[in-house]
Amino acid sequence: MSSNYTVLARKYRSQDFNSLIGQEVLVKTLTTAINTGRIAHAYIFTGIRGTGKTSTARILAKALNCLSSDGPTATPCGKCENCKAITAGQHIDVLEIDAASHTGVDNMRDILDAAQYRPTNGRYKIYIIDEVHMLSIPAFNALLKTLEEPPAHVIFILATTEIRKIPVTILSRCQRFDLVRVPVETLKKHFAWIAEQEKIELSDGANELLARAADGSVRDGLSLLDQAIAQTGGKVDEKAVLNMLKRADRGVVVDFMKILLSGDTAVALEKADEIYTNGADLSMLLSDMMEWTHWATRMHPALHAGDIQNSPYTIDQREQIKEINSKVSLNTLSRIWQVMVAAVPEMQAAGNQKQCFDMLVVRLMHIADMPSIPEILKKQESMKQSAEPKTSKPLPNAPVADKPKISSASELATALQNSKEILLYSYYSSNIEVVEFSDGKIKYFDRKGDLDFTQKLSAWLSEKTGHPWILERQMQSMHTQTVTEQKQEELEADPMVASAMSLFEDAEIVGVSK
Repeated sequence: MSSNYTVLARKYRSQDFNSLIGQEVLVKTLTTAINTGRIAHAYIFTGIRGTGKTSTARILAKALNCLSSDGPTATPCGKCENCKAITAGQHIDVLEIDAASHTGVDNMRDILDAAQYRPTNGRYKIYIIDEVHMLSIPAFNALLKTLEEPPAHVIFILATTEIRKIPVTILSRCQRFDLVRVPVETLKKHFAWIAEQEKIELSDGANELLARAADGSVRDGLSLLDQAIAQTGGKVDEKAVLNMLKRADRGVVVDFMKILLSGDTAVALEKADEIYTNGADLSMLLSDMMEWTHWATRMHPALHAGDIQNSPYTIDQREQIKEINSKVSLNTLSRIWQVMVAAVPEMQAAGNQKQCFDMLVVRLMHIADMPSIPEILKKQESMKQSAEPKTSKPLPNAPVADKPKISSASELATALQNSKEILLYSYYSSNIEVVEFSDGKIKYFDRKGDLDFTQKLSAWLSEKTGHPWILERQMQSMHTQTVTEQKQEELEADPMVASAMSLFEDAEIVGVSK
């Protein structure tokens, strides 16, 4: 019988820093640290799944324990006893611990007790704790002191996909490295090289689809490539990958969005039926539609969002998107995006995804037809103007209403009160000392110094009287009374009020109303 098959993700796992793809900053930092002897006692690697956290930990372990040199080396040989044992996961001094199954404080105490003993075969005893965020709080607390001041022969390497769940006290004791998503172009080169090694025919279109579906994860991409090879027997083309991913071709998505934005609901629903019948996953189709909307927004002439050469569309498809953008506003694209984002949890929770998707199509059609807010306001203004009389001349027998004349501070207060300008009236009567008042001009001192008062009162007076007013604010008080103070003084001088107040000890007037 032939030996068991090794999946591509394991077969082509990085074995040294040179083969670690897409993490140039990490590689440069670690190799420089090793070459200069600046080796930390604790490292933490974080990033999404499949970017090389555990692989980097193993490479670092080999670099520190390789027997090809007298000390740590940035280029482990991979052939010595230690390198082979670490690669196979069998080295006695390099312990890989799954934190998900060793979450308790007792597990951590056992590890820390064993850390006190010197390594058997290597220079360092290395603990690689994978998915370290799964440890319990007591386990983290038990790790703290040893992590800060471990024995000279011990190095901790922590790996996690959830860096936010790691206590700050742990993070402060480690050198942190963030492994980035591997770029699409880097993944494509890597997959093409592996296909060449495996004697597999991999088309450019299929490679593009696999690299983008991997979403920055090397392992995810290799798993998809493995699956595609198994389905096709070694000739992986774009159609096979689309069928495997249950995705619609991007050309189909572009055509579908063009129909959606055309306003023909019947044709759009027929197209949705056709795509569904051809086997497309509707959740993936929604994801592709969101991708289209994102790039259409980036490419919209009103946005000027910069270079879009890394978009996943062909030159012909980009031209189609530009043509659509010439007829669609940025506001429409933004509303479509918001509706799609809201539909994602609906699709996940829906018992019948097809029904949910059809209703989404109907909503999108109506959203596309909706005018923008500026267009609505402009239309309302146009309707208002058309409803007004065509001539501003008064009819021969129609009396023209006279504008009121305001010639004193008290008349102004009364006019404000009668017009229901409560805030303006209250501020004016309580805080304004009128120094000089004539029809069209007011000199005054503002006790509180409201800078907006002049503009507000001037606008109101001009509208009320039909002619402009000049309001001149004095910088110093002339110690004149406000309207409220004048009214209060008049009341106190009234014999009836004086008689009423004499009936109550310490009585005072606290307010004056109309």
